[in-house]
Amino acid sequence: MLRHMTRKAAGWLLMIAVATNATYFLASWFLDPRANFRDLRPVRTEAQIDRALAPYNLDPQVPLVHRWWDWLTSVVLHFDWGKSPTGVSVNGEIGYRSLVSAELVVIATLLSVLIGVALGVYTASRQYGWADRVSQAVSIVVLNIPTSVAALAVVFVAIWLNQHAGLHFLYVAGENSPNVEGLLPTIGDRLLHLILPTLTLTLMGYVGYHLTQRSLLLDTLHADYVRTARATGLTRAQAIRRHALRTALIPTATSVAFSIPALFTGAVITETIFGWNGMGRYFLQTIAKNDVHGTVATAAFAAALTAVGAILADIATVFLDPRVRVS
Repeated sequence: MLRHMTRKAAGWLLMIAVATNATYFLASWFLDPRANFRDLRPVRTEAQIDRALAPYNLDPQVPLVHRWWDWLTSVVLHFDWGKSPTGVSVNGEIGYRSLVSAELVVIATLLSVLIGVALGVYTASRQYGWADRVSQAVSIVVLNIPTSVAALAVVFVAIWLNQHAGLHFLYVAGENSPNVEGLLPTIGDRLLHLILPTLTLTLMGYVGYHLTQRSLLLDTLHADYVRTARATGLTRAQAIRRHALRTALIPTATSVAFSIPALFTGAVITETIFGWNGMGRYFLQTIAKNDVHGTVATAAFAAALTAVGAILADIATVFLDPRVRVS
């Protein structure tokens, strides 16, 4: 197992290196950092703009191969991913924004998986019952609601509740409140700000796991090994929990693992509506501001998360499928 994971990790590390370097060349070809200076007043000449970009290894007069080599050695030797065209450290931005996204994504993902899988198991074991029909109808309706509409609906409901309760306990914007001091007050304030965006991401995320898990479990409920387990004396619930569910969870576990990078960099709408400066917004900002180094670092971050997801998917498969462990 350890040898297999080591080989997988080495393979993913090589692919991350290739993808990151390819992204550097593509970003350097298609993004123009000089565009950030052309609308400034007083007007800068092209030579002045090039001199302003030179300290950040973005001077277009320097051959691309030389700029790439300086960037690569800086990353490899110092883990320094460079600076934006305005001199902001990419390391600082990635470090801060990844933690912000992690607060949203980790909690929302756990809740989405728990609610979706539990609901899928419950409804599959009671197929065509009233609970199954109602939950399916609700999930299908939610599935067809755009994320922006759902987020705005959550905001309006929160504002209405705040007004009628006479309290300001549901925060609709920002990551924290100003002038909050102390460890416990800061944690409490952060948790209050997390409620609405986490609710939105959970609401939009549980649906896929519910419908998928229900369909997968229905496919395994009548399998031969489940009937054999029932014949040995297990109850229906025990046969589902010990045998059918383990098999049905394998695709779900793989899906969750591979959704990690998309969740970190894809929650753009939710982060924008609720005013959270996470990785999703940062990715869009790097492209809009022609930030070559920021774009490359974001791509490398997503690639690393993809590798982590792939390894976690393998571990989950080994844990859930005894046939893999034997092999």
